Amino acid sequence: MLGQLWEVGPSGHVSFGPQAWRVGGSSHILSGTGGRMGVPLAQRGRSSQAVSGQQVLGTADCPSAAGTEEIHTNEKEATEKEVTLHLLPGEQLLCEANTVLKCVQEDSCQRGIYGRLVCTDFKIAFLGDDESALDNDETQFKNKVIGENDITLHCVDQIYGVFDEKKKTLFGQLKKYPEKLVIHCKDLRVFHFCLRYTKEEEVKRIVSGIIHHTQAPKLLKRLFLFSYATAARNSPATDPKKHAVMFDTLQDWCRELERTKGNMKYKAVSVNEGYKVCERLPAYFVVPAPLLEEDIEFFQGRGIPIWCWSCHNGSALLKMSALPKEQDDSMSQIQKNFSDRIYRTVHRPPYETAKTEDLSSNFLSLQEIQMAYSKFKQLFLIDNSTEFWDTDIKWFSLLEGSSWLDIIRRCLKKAVEIIECLEAQNMNVLLLEDNASDLCCLVSSLAQVMMDPHCRTVFGFQSLVQKEWVMGGHCFLDRCNHLRQSDKEEAPVFLLFLDCVWQLVHQHPPAFEFTETYLTVLSDSLYIPIFSTFFFNSPHQKDMNVGKESQDSQSRPLNLLTVWDWSVQFEPKAQTLLTNPLYVEKPKLEKVQRKGTHFKHQRQLSLPLTQSKSSPKRGFFREETDHLIKNLLGKRISKLINSSEELQDGFREFYDGWHSRPPSYQGLLLPHLEGPEIKVWAQRYLRWIPEAQILGGGGVATMSKLLEMMEEVQRLQEKIEARHHSQEALQAEAASPPRTSGRLSSLFPFALLQRHSSKPVLPTSGWKALGDEDDLAKREDEFVDLGDV
Repeated sequence: MLGQLWEVGPSGHVSFGPQAWRVGGSSHILSGTGGRMGVPLAQRGRSSQAVSGQQVLGTADCPSAAGTEEIHTNEKEATEKEVTLHLLPGEQLLCEANTVLKCVQEDSCQRGIYGRLVCTDFKIAFLGDDESALDNDETQFKNKVIGENDITLHCVDQIYGVFDEKKKTLFGQLKKYPEKLVIHCKDLRVFHFCLRYTKEEEVKRIVSGIIHHTQAPKLLKRLFLFSYATAARNSPATDPKKHAVMFDTLQDWCRELERTKGNMKYKAVSVNEGYKVCERLPAYFVVPAPLLEEDIEFFQGRGIPIWCWSCHNGSALLKMSALPKEQDDSMSQIQKNFSDRIYRTVHRPPYETAKTEDLSSNFLSLQEIQMAYSKFKQLFLIDNSTEFWDTDIKWFSLLEGSSWLDIIRRCLKKAVEIIECLEAQNMNVLLLEDNASDLCCLVSSLAQVMMDPHCRTVFGFQSLVQKEWVMGGHCFLDRCNHLRQSDKEEAPVFLLFLDCVWQLVHQHPPAFEFTETYLTVLSDSLYIPIFSTFFFNSPHQKDMNVGKESQDSQSRPLNLLTVWDWSVQFEPKAQTLLTNPLYVEKPKLEKVQRKGTHFKHQRQLSLPLTQSKSSPKRGFFREETDHLIKNLLGKRISKLINSSEELQDGFREFYDGWHSRPPSYQGLLLPHLEGPEIKVWAQRYLRWIPEAQILGGGGVATMSKLLEMMEEVQRLQEKIEARHHSQEALQAEAASPPRTSGRLSSLFPFALLQRHSSKPVLPTSGWKALGDEDDLAKREDEFVDLGDV
């Protein structure tokens, strides 16, 4: 069951963005578990009113009860309090509708906040009340770009209309317009907008506008990304290299080679400068040192082993895209000769044995990932609390049926298998995929996060994403379906990677400089089209479109923001929630100790190297040359070398051996792969479900107490060091005001609305066995003094 949730401060509102609009009902979780909260004692109901100070229409105010005169009066009051729509540079208002109710569905009892619904070329926004009423000292996780009631057009997943209490999917031209609009978002928010009071012309305009601008196919140059960059051209640009290594220069790759000690066997090349060889590859990349530039050009970069990362023992992780499948015999012979030439080029010292992992035929498919996630996300797109409790009794079976957690386990297991070859067997590992831009990015990134502690820092992780995903040619535009041109290409591969990283963060928190909140806001940033990081299929596509734009305008190039500058979205106070205060940094003495050793590696490992059998130098691909050539020619084989019992036994010995020792947070880090250890990323998936929060409980309580203890220890140390100070000064310090008590929730920091206890609606036979309903409903939350975080 879902335990260890987080709690939020005394105010019931979260306010995001420059608009500072407020709305009740947001929720969030900072430590997930393998299931959903199903224990009645932990359930906390919603507040009976949405937001203090806002106009709230209850059941009695719905169409049958609300007369024309009352609605007219409300319109007058709303006009006096009308909220100004704040537009970003380049943002344009497209359509709007007044007298719209943003509904809060609670036990089939409709309540709503009266306001205005607008659609721009960037977002759908609901303007509900004057922001001046918001005045409190709570911890608030504000976003300066996206408000609580904002939905970027790219974040819209599905749009439904309610006709006579029946919900239908909306698309294309409508003959009849709905009385209620329901929007499911890709960040798993659900919005209900009642249009019964809205003028018919405005209903047609707003519904048609939202459908068209969120679901109709778009051209790349029509993205708001370009409008924003053009309008903000004169704003001061931040240096992206302050936040990550961008890997857009030859020097960046050379420094990465030097950092990982891979410069002895590999070289950075500029043969693709100007993308004259391959539009799929970045302008600069790394290949084995003996490889000739003519070989890279022969098949436009295909069939070439490209370096990803080097291990301390000299082994390396590489990737390769497969050669195109050819039916012509003469072309097949040319491909075979080319593969032989590549093999002979690298068949020389210091390259040794290599293991090929064909991810295209022996691992996951993009269709599997997309299908599993489509089923999985339906568990969290909840319309009301009744639906939440109706599905509670079968929630685990639905979760298992989605296969999402099993896919996460398979990805982590594959990464551990790769690590076992690199670390224990001193083998090079070659990841093979049709385009080497999806599963190769996923597996190689996970392996580096586990093996390289630099990738577990904020700067290192952001640099890793730049290297393996952005410069690695992951098709963000297609996989996120930003242009709505092809649903078949959509697959949440990057989100799967973040979920796998979350499993590691959850299992080994002190090993990571960033928090799960960092991962959550990074996943949200996939759908904010002012950052260029996740809106192109390749570096070539980005450079060509930005270059054309700059030539047309005859001025300096566009200033495209990267997502890594978190100051664009968050104030410094909010940014503190992205870094882990309990992170165990590398000891400073390690550098001094390393001078007296003969090891060439730069990372201290928690697991000693296992003795591998000595073998003669057999060349880079010698042992698997036939298999590799068959794979390159499209003749897939059913099993590769990793399916042998010997390697399976070696993997189990390696895995169990590591977990039998205390982990070194600055060394090798392996996940637990057993069933209960792979959990639901509750913070991301359950944060908008009010019933899923525990007031005063969850991981936030533990974190808060740990921080209190750390601060107390620090104060005691300062007192010891300051013994020479006067007694009066010490007494004055002891008399300092205590920490302010605050009520956080398991959904912190995304939900800050304090809710009153109420009896949940759970029409299942299983509820009776858990205790008397009346007794449970009367129990109050236990107050826990958590202090400030």
